[in-house]
Amino acid sequence: MTDLIKKHSISSELAQKMADAALAKARALGVSENVAILDDGGNLKAFSRMDGAPILCIEIAQNKAYTALFGVSTHELFDFIKGDPSLLAGMPTLARMAAWGGGFPIKVNGENCRGDRVERGAHGAERHRLCDSSAGARI
Repeated sequence: MTDLIKKHSISSELAQKMADAALAKARALGVSENVAILDDGGNLKAFSRMDGAPILCIEIAQNKAYTALFGVSTHELFDFIKGDPSLLAGMPTLARMAAWGGGFPIKVNGENCRGDRVERGAHGAERHRLCDSSAGARI
């Protein structure tokens, strides 16, 4: 039996690159965003709140990123739980859970790092374009 395990987590440099990419895309789209990048333990690794981004969305952004620690996007998680009344009623009551779109798992070289990101404030297609731009900062 091994006493140590190998885990993957993003560096602070990569977390900042991803946040910067999301902010650049938000500026290009003309929207104000809160961007949260978490490490594999759900701890804040990088964060930025653009001027004009909703203050109440600071916590929402971090909760979406935390929820993405499941390894799937928050909109995919919602699609999974919406057909099961017990999951739909229970999961959103858990601390730090956010079962609506905007949180995405981070993958580096195809591997899930368990560090996660979220862009918050844009809606629908704009949100997905923001997440795609942040994903482009991945290595």
